Amino acid sequence: MEQRHLDFLKHLAAGVAAEFGSNCEVVVHDLTAAEHESTIVTLENGHVTGRSVSDGPSEVVLKALQHDTPELQDRLAYLTRTEDGRTLKSTTIFYRDENGLPVAVFGINFDITLLLAASETIASITDHQGGEKPVEIPNSVSDLLDNLIEQSVRLVGKPVAFMTREDKVKAIGFLNESGAFLVTKSGPKVCEFFGISKYTLYSYIDEAKKGTA
Repeated sequence: MEQRHLDFLKHLAAGVAAEFGSNCEVVVHDLTAAEHESTIVTLENGHVTGRSVSDGPSEVVLKALQHDTPELQDRLAYLTRTEDGRTLKSTTIFYRDENGLPVAVFGINFDITLLLAASETIASITDHQGGEKPVEIPNSVSDLLDNLIEQSVRLVGKPVAFMTREDKVKAIGFLNESGAFLVTKSGPKVCEFFGISKYTLYSYIDEAKKGTA
């Protein structure tokens, strides 16, 4: 591999490693090396996999050496594992010369073992029953009443303008069971929203309680 290509890849490796920290190994393999047992020419944070400069190829690199063709495809964000059981998120990119032939492999191996453990812990803490939509916490009883009215409309599944008598009974029944009418002056607001009289409201509440809707 030409020195200018190697210099560029060394600078790139150093930059990537600096950006993502000590858990990110960046390695460059020279596919044109005379000795296939010593393909690593640049290595940042080699402690991630325990490798050193002049060490040999990985399985991906070995396949590239065996099939030195332009058809070799990059592999992005796949999982690998170290000998001691740590999980890495890896990316393999083939660096090509002016003729499109792969002359180097630029590899990134990010140790995500602790992140996976943290993710599992967070998932166990944030797990909740049913997977339902979070219940909104209102700032006032007025907001609470508005939220309950919105829930009653979602329960019916259609706008008030298209609700039948039975639909309104169902909505009013929900509001009653939810304690909406314990809120001061909730009756007039509900009547105005559903376009019904105070007498009709009481009638719908009674009907919902009897389960005849």
